[in-house]
Amino acid sequence: MTYADTERHLRAGGVVILDGGTGTELERRGVRMDKDAWCGPGTLENVGVLEAIHRDYIAASADIVTANTYASSRLMLGSAGLVDRFDEINRAAVDAAHRARDASGRDGILVAGSLSHMCPMSIGTAEPDPARSPSAAEVADAMEELATLLREAGCDLIILEMMYDPERIVPALTAATKTGLPVWAGFSARRGPDGRLLGFAPDREISLDDIVQILRSYHVAAAGIMHTPSNDICDSLTVLKAAFDGPLMAYPDSGFFKMPNWQFEDVMSPIDFLGFAEEWIGNGVQIVGGCCGLSPEHIAALRPLKRHRS
Repeated sequence: MTYADTERHLRAGGVVILDGGTGTELERRGVRMDKDAWCGPGTLENVGVLEAIHRDYIAASADIVTANTYASSRLMLGSAGLVDRFDEINRAAVDAAHRARDASGRDGILVAGSLSHMCPMSIGTAEPDPARSPSAAEVADAMEELATLLREAGCDLIILEMMYDPERIVPALTAATKTGLPVWAGFSARRGPDGRLLGFAPDREISLDDIVQILRSYHVAAAGIMHTPSNDICDSLTVLKAAFDGPLMAYPDSGFFKMPNWQFEDVMSPIDFLGFAEEWIGNGVQIVGGCCGLSPEHIAALRPLKRHRS
């Protein structure tokens, strides 16, 4: 199945299964997370582990595997002193996904490149480090550099992940759409003290409604809510649908982050995950998967969803 086949499948009302967390799965399998660049540098010394993760997601029922490029833009690698290995790290990540796809024996698996606006974070927190905040020009250059590499390395589509900062979403969307590849935009939300839905940024309160309005200025092939608590996804999707009328996706996280480690606490069970996913399908979602903390066992639980639509 090529991307065109996937697009036809979605138009016909079909369900597409994404993979689960990649960076957190590397950590769960013993790969050390970098104190400055989280999971990005982990690709270099652990290509075999990374390929095995992609294989396991494909075996579990994933139709799309996502390359481990979420935390390997120049914004992150520069902080870790690895800018000179940018090309090597990112191409190795995409190649690992391609090898897993080719070895799977399943036709039609797509490889997505992950593009985020993640910036250096303070150790032991989930908050950005203000001392290492990049300029607008640095963000724009980094987004274009990584988006271009993802296209050149042979990704079938680009998934914008954890979009929550309006000032950084714009260069990410601009860079991704400029490649000519299909773009899926994933927004992350949280509840404010008053119960309002906000962008995920821990240091600012920006209405989720204001953030998703950005989509009105761009053409994306799908959009959704990701890296968001499962019980907030339906309400977040309602906000998103007011600004976007294309295919919807949903993939939550479970647990929480303290840079540079994921805290695998109270991770939902696969059967509970399936229950949430059934609810999202009922709310019009067609693309379902998992984010940080969720594993191949969770994706395997989604197999029944493929019977919902065809």
